[in-house]
Amino acid sequence: MSELTYAGKTFIFRVDNGVVFRNTYAADGTTLRYETVGGPAKGAEETVTVHTAEVAPGLFMLGWVEASGMTITHLMNLNTQAVHAFWTYETGDGRVAELHTGALEPA
Repeated sequence: MSELTYAGKTFIFRVDNGVVFRNTYAADGTTLRYETVGGPAKGAEETVTVHTAEVAPGLFMLGWVEASGMTITHLMNLNTQAVHAFWTYETGDGRVAELHTGALEPA
């Protein structure tokens, strides 16, 4: 794998559902500190361990599990500043899966 070009950087991630995150990646790329800065969960924040695979230069598959049990997978394209995000979470009616797109901007 080549250099994790997102490591040590902070991005604003604007999701198609109106949620906005500030994602800060550790210098070694193994952890992510996210802060929800817009949308219904504004104020939520957590540091998570990130599992990474480089798909192509500048294209990374990132995955993590949050303390709530929510699972997140991002296909992060640093060439186009686009993200495809897939997440799952529990509701009273069972597990829900959602697919979203969004844009990154340096913070």
